Amino acid sequence: MEYTNVSLPWMPDHAAMIPKLVEKQLKTEKEAALRYDTKTPRYLHIASNKTNRWGHQRSYRLQVYSFAGDHLPESEAEEKAMSWARYKVAVTKHKDVEQTSSSLYSQNNIWTPAVDFSKYIEDNESIEDEDLVAWVTTGFLHIPHAEDIPNTVTVGNGGGVLLRPHNYFDEDPSIHSADSVYFEPGSEDSCEHNRMACLTRDTCSPNLEPFSYHGFDGVMNFNDWN
Repeated sequence: MEYTNVSLPWMPDHAAMIPKLVEKQLKTEKEAALRYDTKTPRYLHIASNKTNRWGHQRSYRLQVYSFAGDHLPESEAEEKAMSWARYKVAVTKHKDVEQTSSSLYSQNNIWTPAVDFSKYIEDNESIEDEDLVAWVTTGFLHIPHAEDIPNTVTVGNGGGVLLRPHNYFDEDPSIHSADSVYFEPGSEDSCEHNRMACLTRDTCSPNLEPFSYHGFDGVMNFNDWN
């Protein structure tokens, strides 16, 4: 996204800075290696030359919603064993010999690692009209605190990336999914709508004892903490 100075149609004597979507194609592996300390494009697409019925390139969007923290300085000798963490996203040409970004054996000699991910990018091959691999680094930092007892809360603690179709289809593909099922209050035990309510009628279903839960009785005594 870039800002451009646009004259206001209803007030020609005035102008305003308006955000504008600017498309830029990344053609080589080095161009497509987005380092952790640089600005990441808001929309990152891996696009095809084929178009949908509306004339837009069929593509998938890489939406990264969490990033790892500061990376180990590259001046450190052991950084080679984790050179994949230099990048938020790196897109490379697919090669059968480049299967993983690291190796289990690197921990035995982190100064001369079995796999150095930065070598995948150094040859700077073209990524136009090629089978591609997107290497994405995500993560979060969790500092233990009192509310982790007895269980660590998972809400807000997560990381990942979404691979979303963007103009890949002609319309929302979910409209072709099977009709949904509506449960009315009191029909939860009806076998007509909820097959899970009829497990006791199935000949192969196990006969399980009723489940009961007694908390932490006999496991933890919180009174001892006083």
